[in-house]
Amino acid sequence: MSAHVLDLAPIWAAILGVGVFLYVLLDGFDLGVGILYGFAPDRQSRNLMMNSIAPVWDGNETWLVLGGVALLAAFPLAFAIILPAVYFPMILMLLALVFRGVSFEFRFRDSEHRTFWDHAFCWGSALGAFAQGVVLGAFIQGFAVEGRHFAGRSFDVFTPFSLLTGVALMFGYALLGAGWLILKTEGPLQDMARRLGRIAFFGVLVAVVAVSLWTPFLHPAIGERWFSWPNIAWLSPVPILTAVAATAEWRALNDRSEIAPFLSAIALFVLSYLGLAISLFPMIVPYKYTIWQAASSEATQAFLLVGVLVLLPVILLYTAWSYWVFRGKVQANIGYH
Repeated sequence: MSAHVLDLAPIWAAILGVGVFLYVLLDGFDLGVGILYGFAPDRQSRNLMMNSIAPVWDGNETWLVLGGVALLAAFPLAFAIILPAVYFPMILMLLALVFRGVSFEFRFRDSEHRTFWDHAFCWGSALGAFAQGVVLGAFIQGFAVEGRHFAGRSFDVFTPFSLLTGVALMFGYALLGAGWLILKTEGPLQDMARRLGRIAFFGVLVAVVAVSLWTPFLHPAIGERWFSWPNIAWLSPVPILTAVAATAEWRALNDRSEIAPFLSAIALFVLSYLGLAISLFPMIVPYKYTIWQAASSEATQAFLLVGVLVLLPVILLYTAWSYWVFRGKVQANIGYH
């Protein structure tokens, strides 16, 4: 008889969860800068906003690839059900990200059509953020599953709840983007970022309250997890800390702090992500399959884990190094090359 020394499914779930969160956080702020880009008053401000994310934006999308590969390799059943269910918003997101990336490059090389590429960058960022929010809302709602296959229709993903989460994520990314601009710019552009950050904050506040009140009614298991005794006592720190983070964010947006708005926005995302994990874990196909039921074989997970444990620290190191190298305020005379 052989004993199971190590359960790899939770380890892979943690890797997947961390990868998705780092994508949401890192690509989230540069998508947020793109959303706010359309409010820039002049070309110099737009140049500064673009330069603030130019050194890091491409590397931020590494985490999207990691999340997709981890889902496919470690939880193939979940991949086979979720991807067909969210096919349209995923295609919309990928097209928006591609168009955004093209506009990023062409804006500096096709000066005759710079206004067009400016609009493309802004709308590509907004559409990409909205599509990600729709995917999130559809995931929380759950999918129509028969056996081991998605049994719903292509447009089932578009519901009032998923559209709400789409708009909510746009506001959330805009708040992150505003925090990043406050950190990286100064003068009138920084003041503009604070004003837009306050507007985004109210959108986030309304969205967090709406989603938090709506989510427990989507499935009885979620309501039971949050509101049964003693869970309600054990989990009460999450909404309390969320309120503390929201208060800190509002104060930071209204004083002269430069790093606090970004850090407080990150805290709001961390707590929201934690709330989602509490609501759904250990489900990876909500209300149908757990991480153990959807996992690939132990041999496959063990083989892949060796490569991930080698590559993941490398990715983290070069990501941290790139942010360290390009620390400080962005300068108007530093272009994107």
